[in-house]
Amino acid sequence: MPFLQSGPEFLTGRLLVAMPGIDDPRFERAVLYLCAHNEEHAMALAVNRPVEGLTVPDLLTRLGVASDIHLPPDLVLLGGPVERERGFVLHTDDYTCKDSSVPVGEGVALTATREVLQALASDHRPRRSVLALGYAGWGPGQLEREVRENIWLVCEPDEALIFGNDHEHKWSRALERIGISAAWLSGTAGRA
Repeated sequence: MPFLQSGPEFLTGRLLVAMPGIDDPRFERAVLYLCAHNEEHAMALAVNRPVEGLTVPDLLTRLGVASDIHLPPDLVLLGGPVERERGFVLHTDDYTCKDSSVPVGEGVALTATREVLQALASDHRPRRSVLALGYAGWGPGQLEREVRENIWLVCEPDEALIFGNDHEHKWSRALERIGISAAWLSGTAGRA
C-alpha cells in the first residue's frame, strides 16, 4: 500500500476530528492522523484511543523484543478497526528505517516493521512515537464524502496532538486548535 501521495486536495499529514453524533461508535470523539490520502484510498491512525492496560514495554515483551534501556510506560493505541493485529509506529523523522519508513507529514514518519520495534527498545529510538494496533481506512472518494457531510473536521497537527499522552483531552484540544469549543457542537448536522 503506497502511503505517501499527497497534493493540494489531499489531506495526508493532517488530523481528522470526529464530529459529535458520528454514526460509528468506534470513532466517537476520535482524533485520527492521516498517513495516506489519494484518489484510491485513505489510511489513518487514531492518536487518542489507548488500549486499556497495554503499554509499549508490555507489548514489546510479549513480542520477544528485548529492551536494553528503561522504557517509558507509554500506552499502546488502537489505531483503528482494520487489521487490529498489525502494528504501526508513527514517529518523529529523527529516526528512519531505510527501506520501510515512509514520510507522512512534516517531521513525521510511519514504520511498520520489526526494526522499529527494536529501535523503540534501544537508545536509537525516535524522539517521539506512538505504537498503534490497526488502522482506519477508506475507499475511493469515501473520506472526501465524509468530510463534505461534516462527519470529520480537518485540523493541522502538532506534536502534542500526535504524540502526547493526554489522550482524554486530545479531541477537545484539536477542536480548540481550529477555533471550536466542544460545548458549541451538536450531535446533529444541518444544511442551510
